[in-house]
Amino acid sequence: MVFEWIRFILGTGLLVVGTVTFLLEIFGVFKFKYVLNRMHVAAMGDTLGISASLAGLMILFGFRFVTLKLALVIIFLWCASPVSSHLISRLEYVTDKNLNEFCEVKTENKGNE
Repeated sequence: MVFEWIRFILGTGLLVVGTVTFLLEIFGVFKFKYVLNRMHVAAMGDTLGISASLAGLMILFGFRFVTLKLALVIIFLWCASPVSSHLISRLEYVTDKNLNEFCEVKTENKGNE
C-alpha cells in the first residue's frame, strides 16, 4: 500500500513538472523577440517537458509493455528533437540577412594570410 502511494506521488510529481515546463516554454516563446531564442526555448522545453511527462506516466503505469513503448518514445524524442531544432536554426542562420542586428557573427579572415 505504501509503495503504491509513493509511486502515485512520484508519477504525479513528474506530470506536474512536465506541465510546468510546458507552461514556462509557452511563456518563453512569447517573451523572446528573436527566432533563434524562441527556437532554443521551444526545443529545451519540449525535450524536458515531454520526458518528464512520459516518465511520470511510466511510473504510474508500472512495469508493463506500455512502459517499454513510452521509454522508446522518450529515446526517439531525445534523438530527434535536438536534430530537428538544429536544422531549423541552421536554416535561419543561413537565410537571415539581418543576423548582425540580433547576434554577434564571427567571420573568418581567409584573405589575410
